[in-house]
Amino acid sequence: MQTITSVLACLLCCAPITLAQKSAPLSRDQLAEITARGRFLAEYDQAAWHATDAVMATHPKQDSGSRFVCQKSEKTWTCVFGHLGTDKFLIDYEAVQGTSLEQFQVKRHDPPAEDTGYYFAAVKAMLVAGKDFQFTAENRPYNPSVLPAPSGQWYVYMVPAQTKKGVFPLGGDARYLVTAEGNTVVEKRQLHKSILETTAQTPQGTKIASGFHSHVLTDVPEDTDVFFVLTRRPLVPEMIGTGKKQMYEVETDGTIKPMK
Repeated sequence: MQTITSVLACLLCCAPITLAQKSAPLSRDQLAEITARGRFLAEYDQAAWHATDAVMATHPKQDSGSRFVCQKSEKTWTCVFGHLGTDKFLIDYEAVQGTSLEQFQVKRHDPPAEDTGYYFAAVKAMLVAGKDFQFTAENRPYNPSVLPAPSGQWYVYMVPAQTKKGVFPLGGDARYLVTAEGNTVVEKRQLHKSILETTAQTPQGTKIASGFHSHVLTDVPEDTDVFFVLTRRPLVPEMIGTGKKQMYEVETDGTIKPMK
C-alpha cells in the first residue's frame, strides 16, 4: 500500500502576534504544557459527548436554557446538566463515568440539586466567554469546554463542532482565561482564524502518513492542534509549520516535538 502525506490545512492565522517574535523552538517543558492542555481538552470532549448521549437516552424534556459542564475527579468524569440561577446552578441530571469514557450512569435530580461551587462558577465562565465569542464566531455550531486553569481560574475553549461524519474541523477556535468566580474574561487567545474542514479520505491503495498545516502569525503549536490530532480518525501525526520557519510534529499520543 502506498503511503502519502496528507496536506490538510495551510495558512491558519493565529494570535497573539507578539509570539511571532520568537525564533527558537519552545522548550521541552513548554511543549509538555501544551500537550497536557490539549490532552485534557480532548478527554473533556469525549466525556461531554458520551455523557450527553447517556442523558439523551433517558428522553429528557427538551429545554434550550439547559447548560452542562463536566469535571474530572482523580480518575473519573462527572457531567451535570441543568439551569443557571442567580446564585447557584440547579442540576437536573448527573452523569457519572463508569469503567470507561464511553460508559456513563445517569441520575435524575427531582427536585434539582443545588451547586454553588465548581459547577456554578464553571457554567458562568462558559457563558461569559461565549457572550464575547458570538460576535466573531462563524455561522456553525461550537462546543464550549471549561477546564481548571492555574490560580483557580478557568480556561474556556470554543471549538467548532464536527458536523459531518469523517470530516474534522481545524481552526476557528479560541481560548479564554476567566476569573475564578466565572464573571470576567482576563485574556482571550485566538488560536486559529479560519476553519478548514479536513477529511481522512485518500485515493484507493493509499494511507495517510501525517497531516500538515501552517501557522503564519505564531511560532508555536496550540492546545487545539493536540486536540485535533487526538480526536481525528484515523489517528495520524500532524506537522505544523510556523511563521519563523519552525516545524513541530504532534504525535498520535499528543506529544509535541520540534522538527528542526
